[in-house]
Parts: sequence; C-alpha cells; structure tokens
Amino acid sequence: MIIIAGLGNPGAKYQGNRHNIGFMAADEIASRWSFGPERAKFQSVIREGEVQTANGAVRVLLMKPQTFMNESGRAVAEAARFYKVQPSEVIVFHDEIDLAPGRFRMKTGGGAAGQNGVRSLISQLGPDFRRARMGVGHPGEPQLVHGHVLSDFHKADRTWLEPMLNAVADALPFALAGDDDRYQAEVMRLAPAPKFSPRQAAQNAARDADRGE
Repeated sequence: MIIIAGLGNPGAKYQGNRHNIGFMAADEIASRWSFGPERAKFQSVIREGEVQTANGAVRVLLMKPQTFMNESGRAVAEAARFYKVQPSEVIVFHDEIDLAPGRFRMKTGGGAAGQNGVRSLISQLGPDFRRARMGVGHPGEPQLVHGHVLSDFHKADRTWLEPMLNAVADALPFALAGDDDRYQAEVMRLAPAPKFSPRQAAQNAARDADRGE
C-alpha cells in the first residue's frame, strides 16, 4: 500500500487556488488511473485503486484531507496508522513557492520551508515522507505570500499547469516503483517548465493585491 495525499483546502472558494494544486494533482491521478469512487474516511475524501508499475501492481490510497491545509497531518497520519505504512510509503503533493511556476521536484525528508501542510505532516509522521513539490512561484515579498497562494491561478498559468498535472499522473508508476529520480525527470520531460520571469511574477502579485487576494 502506498498513500498519496494531495494537499489543499476544502470548499468551492478555494478550488482554483494555487494552494490547492495538490488536490488538482490527486484528481488528475484518480482520473488517469481509473480509481474507485470517492468516499469519506480518515477526515478526507479518499479513493482507492491499483496502478501497474514495472514491479507489478501497486495498491494506492489517494487522499484529499478535509481538515484544511494547516491540519493535513492529522488526516494522513490516521490513514498511515490504519494501514501500518511507513513514512517512505507516503507521497505528498503540494504547492511550493520556492520553485518557479511549472517546476517539479521530488524530495524525501527535510524541513517544511514555510509550507504549513508539510509542517503538520512532519509533526505527525516525522520528516521522512516523500514530497512531490509543484512550483507555483514566489510573489517577491514575504508579506505577499499568503495572498499569492490563496489566490486563483491566472488563465496564463494554464499553459504550464495542465501539462504538469497530466505529467504527474502519466509518470506515476515510476514513483510507485520507488524511483523518485526517474519520476521527477519524466514529469519534467513531459511538461517542461516555462522560462521564469521575475517581472511577470511581480506583475501577477500586484494584480492579485489589486483584486484583494
């Protein structure tokens, strides 16, 4: 059993937020690999399925914690205890402001780097779970970060967002087989990140601020 947790906030008002890219990844994975129907368990919306890998079929529990981002660890830890899985068998998809938009990196262990959902998971599981870090860019100033992650993606972001979501789903068998380096490389091959423009990031942040986000 591998647990895949996509992080985000529940509710329609947050649906298109940058902070909800983990939920978006979970939905794309469920669609790509024909997971079972959604149901409520472990303080989450869950789906179950199997994914074929080079090492055979892997059983997967796909979770979208409904605890809100800052308490995501409680939900994931509940499922991990139930299935007796180790942190190395937990893969967490989340937004990463320290990566440019469209960049993707796999990482095991380390700190939270200001991501409150990851901080919650560390408090419940320890640091050694696997993180699928999906770049959403930094707005340029620390005081703008909150509004940045809790504002919706711009239409222009769709040019890299949709290919990234497709890629993390299509390449998933590599992650489930334990080859995170190959998974990262394949995602970036399938969905190359656009060239990062600090000027455009600043313009987007200013636009979000003008919109009160």
